[in-house]
Amino acid sequence: MVLAQDLTTVDGLPLHPLVVHAVVVLLPLAAVGATLIALRPAWRRRFGWPVLAVTVLGVASVPMAAFSGNQLNAAMGGANPLIAEHSALASVLLPLAIGFGVAVLVLVFAGRVSDREPDPTDSRARVWRLVSVAAAVLTVALAVGTTVQVVRTGHTGSTAVWEGRVPTNGG
Repeated sequence: MVLAQDLTTVDGLPLHPLVVHAVVVLLPLAAVGATLIALRPAWRRRFGWPVLAVTVLGVASVPMAAFSGNQLNAAMGGANPLIAEHSALASVLLPLAIGFGVAVLVLVFAGRVSDREPDPTDSRARVWRLVSVAAAVLTVALAVGTTVQVVRTGHTGSTAVWEGRVPTNGG
């Protein structure tokens, strides 16, 4: 099959299956890390910035995967209903991932500020602690939601690619 000329490729392979691996690896990894730093403030102090970096990379990979997926779908004619379902699920993933990224950013930032407040009874320190706790709860909820959506989206994409090509009954 000859793909369209405007399809972005790497060494002849469409970019989409390559970029998708960044989403599938980085977002769940970020979700696990973010959940851990949300539950353990001492870990947040030590691992907050690396978790935030992985989160940013994972979130940034989602629009790249969507763009390359749209290119690939157009190059293949765009008539597969499984790809349409995959695309619909992917469109839900982007806002979830962005919300997750913002929650992790707020968690790390609010945690750092609340850690620096010298007097825990000060009203400003209490506000930052409250923001930190709220961000932790939101981070965990969005980590779960984002991971579930990554799995759902990835499953429909892989089903669209492999359905009818691989025996599913063990033989």
